[in-house]
Amino acid sequence: MAVAVEMNFRGATLSQYNKVLELMGLTPLGAGPPGSVSHWAAATADGLRVVDVWHSKEQYEAFAHDQIGPLSQQAGFTGPPDVTFYEVHNYFTQGG
Repeated sequence: MAVAVEMNFRGATLSQYNKVLELMGLTPLGAGPPGSVSHWAAATADGLRVVDVWHSKEQYEAFAHDQIGPLSQQAGFTGPPDVTFYEVHNYFTQGG
């Protein structure tokens, strides 16, 4: 079942986020990693919010363990995000 993942990184900056994307080899507006459906990120009053949809919680957790955790530390994030999961009822893919 698809899962939405809301990650709130207190104190993180868009510059640090861009560094994580670079370290992951991902391009803004490009394809996401295998297992991901959608992704967006925005600055908040106290840091950074990232919201993803993944085909499964297990795929997200593996990616978080292997990529998000270590590379966000490398980019200077001060700690792990506050994470909330939501079961996805529906999602749309890119329009024609």
